[in-house]
Parts: sequence; C-alpha cells; structure tokens
Amino acid sequence: MEIWELEFKWLQVRHYVKDTMKRDTLPDLNAVLFLIGIQELGRTKEKFTKEEKQDLIHIAVCMLLSYEGYYEFEGRDADGWPHWRAVKPFLLKGVTEQEQLLIEKTIQYFEENGLND
Repeated sequence: MEIWELEFKWLQVRHYVKDTMKRDTLPDLNAVLFLIGIQELGRTKEKFTKEEKQDLIHIAVCMLLSYEGYYEFEGRDADGWPHWRAVKPFLLKGVTEQEQLLIEKTIQYFEENGLND
C-alpha cells in the first residue's frame, strides 16, 4: 500500500470511529486500539480500570499482529477475556515502523469486519 493510500484509509477509519462514537475530535491510534480491544472482548462496561484499558489495548495489538502470524488465539479465560500466544518473535524495530504496521492492520481489521462502511 502506498503512503498516500495508507494515510487516506487511516483517516477514513479515524473519521468512522469519531462519527460512530459521536466525538468532536479524531481518535489517535491508542483510542482505536482500545475500541478494537472492547470489540474483541465482546462486552463493555461503564468504566474500565487503568489495568483493564491496558489489557484491552494488548488484546487489540495481539489480534492485529495475528494477521502477520506473530500471535495465535489460545482461547478465553473464566472471565471471558481472550488470550493470545506469541508464535514468532516481533523483530520490527523503531516506533514509527511498528506504528505503521499497526495502522495497516487496523485498516485491515476494519475492512474485514465491515466497520468502515
């Protein structure tokens, strides 16, 4: 995917989330990851703890990196939280490169789940 196309599709995802959540500002990557985590958890509640928010972002990252074979879904625990197993080492260095991969996989997630229509 060319850079302009990636930027355009990422902006579409951000606008979709902003509009769906009825927010005034565009969400950043962490906010979108948090929402993907909630989607993967399959339930929401009024307020998540700080630790739960971190766990939800981790769930999203594992889900997205599973597209590239870095993680594999293991199942859910007794409380219904999904768990992932690292399958291969994540060797991509640099924050910019890692963020770009997560953005690409986020776009893929939204396209595959029909969330950006």
